[in-house]
Amino acid sequence: SLHLVHKRRISPPPSSPGAPTAATISKIKPLPSSPSSKSPSEAEMKPMGIGTYNSPEYGQPASLQRRHSFIKKGAVVFITLAAITTMEFNNTFGIKGGVSPVASNAEERNAAFKKFSKSKQELSMISWNVAAINNNPFEYWITIDEGSKYKKSYDDLMVAVENFLENPTDNDVPVEDVFTQEMYNSLESRMLNDAHWDKNDLDTVREYWKSDYSKRKIITGFMKDPILGSKRLASMPDRVTNTVSVIPAKKGQPDLVFRPTVINMYEGDLSTSKKWFDQWIEFFFDKSFKIEEDQNAQKAYEILLPIKQSKYPDLTPEEEAVSIPLQLVCQGIFDAILVHMMNSVAKPSEWQGLKMEIVSALNKKKADHTLGILQKTYSDMDVITLQEVSASLISDANKKFGKKYHVVAPEDIDVVRDQNSVILLKKSTFPGGKVQEVTSSVQSAFPPEVKVPVAKGDILAITTADRFGIPYVVASFHGDTNGLATVPVFRALSKVMNNSEELKLYTLLFGLDANTYEHGVVGKKQDNMEFRAYIKKEAPLTHCWGDVPPEKAITTFNSRTYLQPQLNKACKSTEKRKNGDINPKDFIIFNGDDFVSVKTWKDNTGKKKYVEDMAFPTLTFPSDHGVLGTILKSNK
Repeated sequence: SLHLVHKRRISPPPSSPGAPTAATISKIKPLPSSPSSKSPSEAEMKPMGIGTYNSPEYGQPASLQRRHSFIKKGAVVFITLAAITTMEFNNTFGIKGGVSPVASNAEERNAAFKKFSKSKQELSMISWNVAAINNNPFEYWITIDEGSKYKKSYDDLMVAVENFLENPTDNDVPVEDVFTQEMYNSLESRMLNDAHWDKNDLDTVREYWKSDYSKRKIITGFMKDPILGSKRLASMPDRVTNTVSVIPAKKGQPDLVFRPTVINMYEGDLSTSKKWFDQWIEFFFDKSFKIEEDQNAQKAYEILLPIKQSKYPDLTPEEEAVSIPLQLVCQGIFDAILVHMMNSVAKPSEWQGLKMEIVSALNKKKADHTLGILQKTYSDMDVITLQEVSASLISDANKKFGKKYHVVAPEDIDVVRDQNSVILLKKSTFPGGKVQEVTSSVQSAFPPEVKVPVAKGDILAITTADRFGIPYVVASFHGDTNGLATVPVFRALSKVMNNSEELKLYTLLFGLDANTYEHGVVGKKQDNMEFRAYIKKEAPLTHCWGDVPPEKAITTFNSRTYLQPQLNKACKSTEKRKNGDINPKDFIIFNGDDFVSVKTWKDNTGKKKYVEDMAFPTLTFPSDHGVLGTILKSNK
């Protein structure tokens, strides 16, 4: 596993046997604008030993790894092994002299591409936004295979919920019949005696309850009231308390806490309104959990956020003044209605059993299904770009794929939103792995007068080189919901490559969830064809779709159900296509002078097959984005 280091030659890495360390590619110089870029010193160019997950690209100093790895008495043996490894590598890939030097000028670049062409090999790449399911297993319509024992029960349940809300009739009872006066009195007492909220504010809230909320009908007056929705009095506290990420008090304890409600992964018994309410009160006022290391443990009621009229104009000044206790009352009403509705349309044991089956398949086993698809179907890919990847999934990917792939996460990883763009590079194709992260250079190239809606972890851009010596910029990006960041990010990446004397030699591989729409709205939603036009302006850059029209390039098909807080976005069972999010959102961009796409496919089954007109995720395919893949052949 130890190796010789040659100038301008990629050598085997510390992180796994046979793969090289990025620090030894001396011809690739860091960009000045990247804060983490430092040219390797002579000391850093020395051989390195066997590494672990904590290799240099994950923050451990190279010098520390060397001290832990080298045994002076074994140096001669290790050098001999390195020479044998190099010979085996040469024989395997038929490259005279081993891994080729990294091209440092146009002539060497052309020679590297000629080697690639002569090898008759192709470059395979996929891009996949692996997110999708949040912690509400019922939020989106899912497709369950015919023959599954859950298909009929799921379809029947979701249609029953739809009918309950769309055709209320006798179901539309007063709120006080579901969230009772006794429940309100108990909640009020806890808000006064436990939360110690101002009594005058609570008197105001009681008046809202007595004269307004208690008299409303549960469906037409509460669940489907558009003004209540625009005030965010039920959806805001749901967003904050639905699922709370906590620091476990002891090792092995869960790091997520769920509010007792229908629309998350809560496993408690919700078979009666009384059982629900007792657990709900306990969650808000009796249990404590720690959210930040440097903070004391908190109760759930303490993490509620005030709602401002300036942001939500339908809120009155009086409601803003008491927005926290009023939110808690509305949250109680909302959750009580959900429990009442579910127990009205199905037996508690049936709907709760089905819920936990979906939770197991889509939520608890989401990481297993995601990694399983990558391992079973896409383990031969040269480049894998992923978006919206959690920190835990990155760790799992390192464990599962670390021997075969360099797993590269952002240096400034997002552990709060927990949505990161990630790149996997096949070690036999890219022996040195990541050389340098240039994400900060891309962000610095945004137009100063434009506020680009990108968040921490959305962009990852790195440099690397393949075994033929071809230098690459590989990037992964997750666009905002409306795709308004996609064009600025793409143009910034292109600008960085064009303006850097060194990066002009590099070829681009860019996988992204562009969040483009078949029918965009100027300034509001990024149109797919408009984005394609921007790509064309940056020729020779091109994309994998070629002349395929947007309606044939659909990579998402998801529709919201009636079991989520925003009923205005719900799709009827018969209108999933009409009102769903069915759009051509994903791209793979590359240099058309260097490569041509000989095959492009999409996949929403995990088997390199795409079923049109099928809502997903499914119980076996865990994302609401299909996998997008392409095979690139040298154009030289």
